[in-house]
Amino acid sequence: MTDGTSGRYARVRAAVVGTGLIGGSVLLRLADAGLDVAGWDPDPATRERARASGVAAPDTIEQAVADRDVVFLCGPLPTLPRTLAQVAAATAPGCVLTDVGSTKSEVTEVAARLGLLDRFVPGHPMAGAESTGLSAASPRLLAGAAWVLCPAPGAATNAFRWLTGLLVEVFDARVVPMSAPTHDSAAALASHVPHLLAGALAGAAERAPLRDAVLALAAGSFRDGTRVAGTPAERTANMLLGNRERVLHELTEVTAFLDALGAALRAGDAAALTARYAEAAAVRSALLGRRFAERDREFPVGGDHAAEVTWLRGLGDAGGHLTGCRVGSEAVSYTAWTPAAD
Repeated sequence: MTDGTSGRYARVRAAVVGTGLIGGSVLLRLADAGLDVAGWDPDPATRERARASGVAAPDTIEQAVADRDVVFLCGPLPTLPRTLAQVAAATAPGCVLTDVGSTKSEVTEVAARLGLLDRFVPGHPMAGAESTGLSAASPRLLAGAAWVLCPAPGAATNAFRWLTGLLVEVFDARVVPMSAPTHDSAAALASHVPHLLAGALAGAAERAPLRDAVLALAAGSFRDGTRVAGTPAERTANMLLGNRERVLHELTEVTAFLDALGAALRAGDAAALTARYAEAAAVRSALLGRRFAERDREFPVGGDHAAEVTWLRGLGDAGGHLTGCRVGSEAVSYTAWTPAAD
């Protein structure tokens, strides 16, 4: 990732609404890349902190988003529907809107009701930290992150193409195209259930009679397993409630696997325990040793958007991602990466 951008996005005017950990990191990276960017946060002290870092932070949301080419909506999940409507009313029809929320179905449905699917591209960068607020933000936090974008057929494909190029150029992102429901189902197991498990393990340790002795012995497995339990509680609750049905479904699957481990342990069945852990180790190895094969794909600029979006979503469903999107006068060309066969 370069310090600045000199390509087709060099003159982009951006705004970030909500400058906590993720929004603040988006804001700082856009500023480092040399883009004209303004940030807004409902907290006056946070706006003042942004100004102290050299970034414009007007007092009103309307001032921040006026005459912008793209606006990132980065506030808490429950505020996104209202903020989306407010920002849409204050921006021109050609302004691309996106968000960074950890669930996608609800905000996508709101955008559809508001008639904004031609320019709103739901998004979710897969990165974070235990800390919160602009003071914890970093222009490097999202560098190289997997960044989900949810393309919709029709005119919205143009906004998706443009935003994909911006995220790749400025953030060095690996753009993962998915439908909103697919994102929420995959994120439930990849991100949301781990918060439940971390909370359960840390909570049990907090209530344990030997709490301090447990903490004295805690090493890598406990630290790694409880890391996200340090996420601000309200943020975690918003995320889990925002994807409740899918999280509960995946929690049932995880509980079933855990019950099988417990049953094997109670029975003293070493073979069953070994088989279960071998199965679990396989996905851990796949995560750490993933290899990808590059492939390019072209579509007519004004062609069958439905076919383009079907291919994009299929790429994401298969575990692939994009590292390039170039739009010419007649064709759009994607640089895609798909998991290589073992």
